[in-house]
Amino acid sequence: MTARSSFLIVGAGPAGAALACFLASYGLKGIMISAAPGTANTPRAHIMNMAALECLRDIGLDKEMLRVASDGDSMVHTRWCHSMAGEEYARIHSWGHGPTRKGEYEMASPCDPVDLPQTELEPILVRSATLGGFKTRFDTTLLRFDGGLEGDGPITATVKDNISGQEYQIRTKYLFGADGARSQVIKQLDLPLSAKPGQGMAINVLVRADLSHLIKHRRGNLHWVVQPDREHPAFGWQGIVRMVKPWDEWMFILLPNPDCDIHIQPSEEEYLKRVRDFIGDDTPAEIVNVSRWFINEIVAEEYSRGNVFCLGDAVHRHPPMNGLGSNTCIQDAFNLAWKIAFVERGMAPKELLSTFSTERQPVGRSITERANNGFRDHFRVWDAMGTIPQDVEARKKRFAELQAPTPEGRARRRAFQDAIEGTSHEFHGLGAEMGQLYSGPGIITADEPEPYKRSGRAAEDDVLYYQPSTYPGCRLPHAWLNKAIPGEAKSTIDLAGHGAFTLLTGIGGEAWRPAAEHVSKQLGVPISVHSIGFRQDWEDVYFDWDRLRGVEESGAVLVRPDRFVAWRAATVLSSPEACETKLSQVMRAALGHADA
Repeated sequence: MTARSSFLIVGAGPAGAALACFLASYGLKGIMISAAPGTANTPRAHIMNMAALECLRDIGLDKEMLRVASDGDSMVHTRWCHSMAGEEYARIHSWGHGPTRKGEYEMASPCDPVDLPQTELEPILVRSATLGGFKTRFDTTLLRFDGGLEGDGPITATVKDNISGQEYQIRTKYLFGADGARSQVIKQLDLPLSAKPGQGMAINVLVRADLSHLIKHRRGNLHWVVQPDREHPAFGWQGIVRMVKPWDEWMFILLPNPDCDIHIQPSEEEYLKRVRDFIGDDTPAEIVNVSRWFINEIVAEEYSRGNVFCLGDAVHRHPPMNGLGSNTCIQDAFNLAWKIAFVERGMAPKELLSTFSTERQPVGRSITERANNGFRDHFRVWDAMGTIPQDVEARKKRFAELQAPTPEGRARRRAFQDAIEGTSHEFHGLGAEMGQLYSGPGIITADEPEPYKRSGRAAEDDVLYYQPSTYPGCRLPHAWLNKAIPGEAKSTIDLAGHGAFTLLTGIGGEAWRPAAEHVSKQLGVPISVHSIGFRQDWEDVYFDWDRLRGVEESGAVLVRPDRFVAWRAATVLSSPEACETKLSQVMRAALGHADA
């Protein structure tokens, strides 16, 4: 038996299902398979950041996500405590709720961060992909594939129906490996992996327990439980109580001793006792699921070969710190989808596809490092609290110093405060979330007077702080716009995207509009044009775009379908013909034409 499709996606998690949704938005149809019996059965990833929501907003899925997500009110703090019912040691504002950070988050995006467990995210993506024309088959394992590595000729994938045991083949033009950390596609491609030593094992214990009576004065979605004064089992040295659904479903993430046997098999009673230790009162608790995972620091050196492309956890594997996992998976898919669609529709040469790995691999490397650094930051907290020694008496002695009126006590308190504040790189890492910078042939910087350089606080700390910019390679900045007769406000984010290039100009830039129309017709590529300014298509009512646009009123900012800036012109050129010639040149370069 042989099935045929132009697109075969292996994996129906956040990366694969998001890619299917984005491809379907261009009218492309295919097949998506998953070895799993269905969508995620445990919450796993949960923070949905603004960058990922902007991608989903492009195809109208953000509203459906928001209907099932827990909003920011449940994400106000991250806490450190002896137990959920017990003493608190410290807390930090999180995910845009810091009094000094709220404005930065509001100005960075029209979207707000939310808490959306993977169990809720995946069904929405899979349903949208299926309705869009992707035939989805669970319990179907990729065994091997042949062809496609030279970029021409069909790829033949041999798959197995896990229910019937029957093997069959799928012949496809493109194969997408979104099959997670144990990727069969990566394994067969033998892509080089940059791997650093892992940081041990973690155990997820999914629990139903109504903790609403504890939350009024402990609001937050992450609660680190540290009990230095008590003996602990080897499988549960300390850990995190993570909200899944407010306030009766929780993930207890247990961190074993560093020397704990990774094959340890605690009983359900032992797990339940540790869960009750973490809760700290007699609240009834029911264990729903137990799973384990490893804290990896692995990234592929390249993401594609020929017509085989890999994305998501298949190419970047890291702990969940900073909430960068599924968010990066979705952004991988958003970057890749428009390029595949443009090539398949004859709007761009196949050379455009090489920019996927060029642009996204550095992002994968940076978020893998950031997530692991986020985990390492917590060692400073544990050291300051005295929780690291194996001997409980040694831990008690160090912990007691936190309240001692001595030089040693003051030093430990200062170290503790500094360590807690240092975790803001994880819980308020706006720059890490929004500040990606692309480079390569799809980004045209030849007309820039100098190389890109961060300024202000972003120059001091590009993890914490995001610097909006229209420099080529940056994400299009968000600014609220309106009409002369006010109506519903519209973000610059919503002017761009939707499967088209976008040219933003202003007063004096009238020549760009006919230039864009002619180039659009010449190349067969959609280009939308918007003029922003006083009595233009859109009013810059807060003058935010004036501060952000980085060019004169008559200049132009060219934005790709994935809402990253491809090129900009400081001012309108000497004639309409010059504008058209220049725009044609940069569009051809952005699309990957060899003669650009």
